[in-house]
Amino acid sequence: MLYLGIDTSNYTTSTALYDSRTGRITQQKKLLPVREGKLGLRQSDAVFHHTAQLHTLFEQLVSKVDTKQIAAVGVSSVPRPVSGSYMPCFTVGQNTAKILSAALKVPLCEFSHQEGHIAAALYSAGKTGLFDKRFLAFHVSGGTTEAVLADGSGSGFKLTLAAKTLDLNAGQAIDRVGLMLGLKFPCGPALEQLALKNTERLSVRPSLKGCDCCMSGVENQCKKLIDGGKSPEYVAAYCIEFVRKTLDKMTGALLEKYGGLPLVYAGGVMSNSIIKNSFTEKYDAAFAEPAFSADNAAGIAYLCYRKLNNVHS
Repeated sequence: MLYLGIDTSNYTTSTALYDSRTGRITQQKKLLPVREGKLGLRQSDAVFHHTAQLHTLFEQLVSKVDTKQIAAVGVSSVPRPVSGSYMPCFTVGQNTAKILSAALKVPLCEFSHQEGHIAAALYSAGKTGLFDKRFLAFHVSGGTTEAVLADGSGSGFKLTLAAKTLDLNAGQAIDRVGLMLGLKFPCGPALEQLALKNTERLSVRPSLKGCDCCMSGVENQCKKLIDGGKSPEYVAAYCIEFVRKTLDKMTGALLEKYGGLPLVYAGGVMSNSIIKNSFTEKYDAAFAEPAFSADNAAGIAYLCYRKLNNVHS
């Protein structure tokens, strides 16, 4: 049977199908259009673009499958699994999922965007055994920079906030520095390519408040570096190293607090090869594969399958 997933977050419209016979996930997704030089979208514009894009992606997703095989519809209806979590853009996917559920006469399962990110990381990293265990998960993107304590229940997990940013999210910092350097939003991939060309030594000293972090300082520091004549490659490398070292310090503080739990990293920022390679070597951490790290509906489709079938690893 097939399990449909829908996610309408900032800044990607996405659909996915999990095939329980093969264990494979197929995806169709598209970035929301952002005008050159602009740092993101207003929620009203995001809602409009999701509405314009979603039906086309769904048509492409199911063009070669029998929709009668869709056993359930899953959707991310809120950003995070906490009371009061809300963003208008998620209503586009939620309402579409309700319509499809009623039309196909199949169950509807609602999750948070954050749960979908973590599930996609576990699925793509081959770490689905963690669904039955306790682990630490980082969700690092343009909209979120958090670490959560995850208690697996087999078919899903309960998430408890363990640490967070006190100002900017990591993805926001990367995009702001990228725009300073004339890169196109979202700036992460291009900033990484610039950083890989840097040959100068870096000296970065981020600080924590408990286990929480502050990211806003890197924006001002990078502006000073640019004004001081530093190369774009150096500035890009400095920005990424600031984020990497901040997350490294957070990880160390959390492991000291909670003990040696397995580590999972999800979200678009964590697809950065510089950060990923460093943490894989140091912590033996699980990362989402690139196709599953940015905003996507894959984790939602997989969670829908696990929930309705009461799957235990």
